[in-house]
Amino acid sequence: MNSTDWRTPGVVLACGSVILMLSLGIRQSFGLFLQPMSSDLDWGRETFAFALALQNLVWGVAQPFAGMIADKFGAARVIVTAGVFYMLGLALMAYSETGLAFDIGAGIFVGLGLSGSAFGVVMGVVGRAFPPKKRSMALGAVGAGGSFGQFIMLPYGQLLISQLGWLNALLILAASSFLIVPLASALAGRNAPTCAGFSVAISARNTCCRGSMAFAGLQF
Repeated sequence: MNSTDWRTPGVVLACGSVILMLSLGIRQSFGLFLQPMSSDLDWGRETFAFALALQNLVWGVAQPFAGMIADKFGAARVIVTAGVFYMLGLALMAYSETGLAFDIGAGIFVGLGLSGSAFGVVMGVVGRAFPPKKRSMALGAVGAGGSFGQFIMLPYGQLLISQLGWLNALLILAASSFLIVPLASALAGRNAPTCAGFSVAISARNTCCRGSMAFAGLQF
């Protein structure tokens, strides 16, 4: 039996959904830590807000590079690296005593983790695993997994904080995020090129020449 036979489309879909559930769901729970952390560490709200703003910037800037690396070296390697960054970021958040340490953990490390474990990389692998007729349904299902994570992780995070305190809650979430690493094995493989002669420069030039795309970018 071929060693890759177990990576059926159903397995790829299930593992991709759980990865998105963890990645996006844990991120949605960060707001629950604002009040207890700010109170215990004597931080202003701006300390927490700046770290999360930095996280969004790092996520957005790093995501295209994560996608290109996944195309060249395989999505699993990117997702594994992202899972490690995510776990380290959450652990650093738990032990941060200064705003700078919190910025590095919640802002940079978690931002890098999200760039390789969120929609961009995972959906590319799931879409490749299914034939065109079933691709839309598969992408909708894996997207629903991410949405379900945002729904379930909020009460989960609140329960952890209320029962164990915010520090232990962050450590448990860090351990939970590490589940991304073994799940990534189901998403191993490189994306096939869409067309011969494709390059980022050509794609960018074609996109910029379209008025609708330029307008959409300006709106964003």
